[in-house]
Amino acid sequence: MAKKRPQTKAKPRVSDAEIPVVGAREPCPCGSGRRYKACHGRAASHAVTELVQRPFEGLAGEGDWVALRELVPAATVELTLADGLPDGVPSVTLATVLPMAWPALRRDDGSVLLGLQNDTSSGDISRDLADTLQRALTAEPGTPVQGRRVPAEGPRLQDLLDPKAPFEPVVHPGFEFWVPDAENATPEVTASLERADAAAIPTAKLSGVDAAYWCETTEKNHLRWVMPYPEEQLLDALARLHAAGTSSLGEGTRLVGSFRAHGLTVPVWDLPTGVGADDVEKPAAEFAERLTVALATETPLTGDERRARGGLTNRQVTLS
Repeated sequence: MAKKRPQTKAKPRVSDAEIPVVGAREPCPCGSGRRYKACHGRAASHAVTELVQRPFEGLAGEGDWVALRELVPAATVELTLADGLPDGVPSVTLATVLPMAWPALRRDDGSVLLGLQNDTSSGDISRDLADTLQRALTAEPGTPVQGRRVPAEGPRLQDLLDPKAPFEPVVHPGFEFWVPDAENATPEVTASLERADAAAIPTAKLSGVDAAYWCETTEKNHLRWVMPYPEEQLLDALARLHAAGTSSLGEGTRLVGSFRAHGLTVPVWDLPTGVGADDVEKPAAEFAERLTVALATETPLTGDERRARGGLTNRQVTLS
């Protein structure tokens, strides 16, 4: 007589929405018996690697978010959460870079610093930053927050931040904002601060126009201006001004090209060594007025304008 096989109780299955992110080689939490990477991890991996072209779209100051991510060495911005600050968190501050490239830091007083210029695990920087911010809000005071592979379904910065709050970057000459009490900083943080200060390029934000940043280098200075307009329309407008000889910011300055960053176009001007940020405030405001007129022009480009556009396009690069 054949023996009865022992009855095995089926493992309870969980819904897709309840399945947490685990290691690729670990058993999938859904109870299928397969490894996570061969089960629900496949869909999660695809979801988190799909590139979001404009991760900061919908946030106040989108151009400044792009600039602080790609152009500005040392800057901070006070952030306002949509639901207000949790108990024990006096403030949340966005910083371009944190000591030792930490994604975030919960200070001893409970305040949070969120780093912007970090490697991210997915194709959506906004979702990565939101995940880091949420973990920083509940971290133990005095501890950094490490990076991780973010869940496929999670909030984005657009869900966590107040869309009506102003976004006002403060550009710093160095990274002194890391350590309110420099005398008590650890040797590792002190060394990281010294290296960062040595590498920082002098940078200033123009006050008269949005998302324009002057920087100083050894050979020449530059103005890099993150613009919110559709790329094709903007390139046409810049070409019209360039062909008309009105694309400069004054004597000795020159529009040399542009680059793409996080879905926006960033025109770049070369400036003579002696030209500082204050010197280009008025020329930049006047250029903004000329650009507004050129953006509204709908007539076809002339031959000279098409050639100017081709030159600008050939010198365009993509950062992200």
